[in-house]
Amino acid sequence: MSARSPKTKSKQAPRRPWRVVQSPIHGRGVVATRTIRKGETILEYRGRRTTWEEACEGPDSDADNPYHTFLFSLDDGRVIDASVRGNAARWVNHSCAPNCDTYEDEDGRVFIEARRTIRAGEELAYDYQLQHDGPIGPRIRKRYACRCGAPRCRGTMLA
Repeated sequence: MSARSPKTKSKQAPRRPWRVVQSPIHGRGVVATRTIRKGETILEYRGRRTTWEEACEGPDSDADNPYHTFLFSLDDGRVIDASVRGNAARWVNHSCAPNCDTYEDEDGRVFIEARRTIRAGEELAYDYQLQHDGPIGPRIRKRYACRCGAPRCRGTMLA
């Protein structure tokens, strides 16, 4: 008789439902690695919590494009600056026809969740609804141009 070793269950961490890739929308993006159900929380938007003033004093997120930002506005007037200790959530792109939404919980943490069922290989995106102080003319719209390609794209990431 041969001795058999008992089967042991592997204690692997659950596989993330997303991965960072090059995006046809803009730069890097985040795609689903499996089906993500409507209402499922996908990931948290992380980074340094700071004031708008402090965030604006720091270097631009992209030296070649000062309008590219990793700042996420919070309900208390502060921001999450994902250029400092940020995670993959900073690579989720904007879309005028988003498959994700964001929400802030009672502790001021921001999460990205599925707005509808998302299939494996589909890029995750939410509507940034960016705010801009001052008049918004053609030059500002161009700086915040949207590249989502949605049939009803409004042409800008601004609210």
